Amino acid sequence: MGSVRKASAWLGLVEDSDDRYYADGYDGEYAEGADGGDAWVTDPRVRTASDSAQEDGRRIATVSPTCFRDARGIGELFREGVPVIVNLTSLEPADAKRVVDFAAGLTFGLRGSIDRVATRVFLLSPAHTEVVNGQAPGRPQDGFFNQS
Repeated sequence: MGSVRKASAWLGLVEDSDDRYYADGYDGEYAEGADGGDAWVTDPRVRTASDSAQEDGRRIATVSPTCFRDARGIGELFREGVPVIVNLTSLEPADAKRVVDFAAGLTFGLRGSIDRVATRVFLLSPAHTEVVNGQAPGRPQDGFFNQS
């Protein structure tokens, strides 16, 4: 409940019966509908797919850690078999190196792979995931294909 609404309820200006709109008694944010149709992501740095994508195995998580403690979330997602894109651009270089070392150990231990996508952005792929490069088969490597 917002602070103005709470103050109005305390003063008796409005009725204090808005608790039915809150998810599990949590005072922070509204739930979508009575059944809680939309799941709330508690950490804005971690985004995952919907439940149907989770059941089909089509989930990819993106994580932008702000400190080394966020590496645990990376490990938990990867341990579930979810490919994880790790964006280290907001980390200090020392912490970024620690996260990369952690991710390398994680992928080695679970027989996955780690690939650099861009500067300070890495893709952690589980063992059952195939990473395909962006080149089409049979495409010439040295430039455009001339049909003349």
